[in-house]
Amino acid sequence: MSATLIIVIVNVIASIYAWNNTSIMGKWIFNPYTVFHNKEYHRFITSGFIHGNWMHLIFNMLVLFMFGEQVESWFTQLYGEVGVVLYVVMFLAAVIVSDIPTFLKNKENSYYNALGASGGTSAILFSYILFNPIQSLCLYGILCFPGVLWGVLYIIYSVYMGKQQSDNINHDAHLWGGLFGIGFTIMIYPSVILHFLEQLRDFTLF
Repeated sequence: MSATLIIVIVNVIASIYAWNNTSIMGKWIFNPYTVFHNKEYHRFITSGFIHGNWMHLIFNMLVLFMFGEQVESWFTQLYGEVGVVLYVVMFLAAVIVSDIPTFLKNKENSYYNALGASGGTSAILFSYILFNPIQSLCLYGILCFPGVLWGVLYIIYSVYMGKQQSDNINHDAHLWGGLFGIGFTIMIYPSVILHFLEQLRDFTLF
């Protein structure tokens, strides 16, 4: 069983468990105020394994499974069993790191809550794009563009929506998780930069 599938299963079990136990949801959700004042740092991790509803869970897990299996395979080809460890570390570290800006911004806001694996999922998605930037990724099976273009649009969208704060989605986590995924992948495999540029060299959109 792959590490990706194990992460997906843990997310599903943890989310369903939290939905049926409000006290657990309250203890695991990311509330910056509580983290700061009560030193409940475990929330940086636990919040990355619970979701708001089935749609939230299914979307994150589909993205994680679709791209995570391939990224995990690449890491394994590069470093063997150590690659699996590095892959899991990237996911968990991205979950934590992606919430730090939100923590700093809302540590005095007792009403702010966030949850979901979006930070870790974004890290894996952007790691995939580094390895395979010109592979077409399709939204709803209709809008198909190269991964690198989706990545640029995703960053612009996350920055814009993060400033708007017009919904309850933690767009900052999407942005910082994705950027962390890029940085982590380059750190463990610097040659991916040349690989990325070589694929883009002869690429044309039309």
